[in-house]
Amino acid sequence: MNDINLKSDISARFKPFLDKILQHRQNLIHSVHIVGSALTQDFDPKRSDINSVIVLGKMDLKFLEFLAPLGKKFGRKRIAAPLIMTPAYIDNSLDVFPIEFFNIQHLHATVFGEDVFQPLVIKKSDLRRQCEQELKVKLIGLRQGYISAAGDQKVLARGFAESFSGYMPLFKAIIVLLGHEPPHNNADILAVLQELSGIQAEVFKVVLQQKKDKAKPSIGQLNMVFGDYYTAIEALGDFIDALAV
Repeated sequence: MNDINLKSDISARFKPFLDKILQHRQNLIHSVHIVGSALTQDFDPKRSDINSVIVLGKMDLKFLEFLAPLGKKFGRKRIAAPLIMTPAYIDNSLDVFPIEFFNIQHLHATVFGEDVFQPLVIKKSDLRRQCEQELKVKLIGLRQGYISAAGDQKVLARGFAESFSGYMPLFKAIIVLLGHEPPHNNADILAVLQELSGIQAEVFKVVLQQKKDKAKPSIGQLNMVFGDYYTAIEALGDFIDALAV
């Protein structure tokens, strides 16, 4: 692995996976990158996956055929299935997935090969467009998820907990649109988002804490969370709609 500042437990868990790939398919690989929470204080060794991106020189379906059977063995070590890309795909997709590429750029560690993400130039206009779209999609998801839960406390609580991590990349992109470098850790992201936008982020802090504590709130508490969640996302959507970039 490249000489980078990775936590020793992350490096030890990921290295056998990387070594296996390089031993058998190194000629196909442009670079390998660890991304996401494994590089932050929010990483929980017992529950969090190590996420990664493998960049191939060009797409090779035989590489996917080689990679697929490794999932069972390394999945037990909480190594998630990597995203597979090529330099050409990245160049052609920046305007389509600016939030995703910004978050990779903002939080990645190159463990093999050339860092293809750091030099990327992501347009704020593209970022704003996707933020607006994502917020509208989140509102639909909240409505449908609430109805689908049919008043089941466990289903509703699980839905809030599972959805939470999907909001953080969006919130970091909004912070960038407001002209600031986003923090890495969830609690800091929420604090900065609230400070810059004026949108009350307390409900996200509540859900974050419930997720960490594996809490079991009552259906009454969850109904209140839903209302606050929906109001906050709707207000963020209005805020982004009015934002000139």
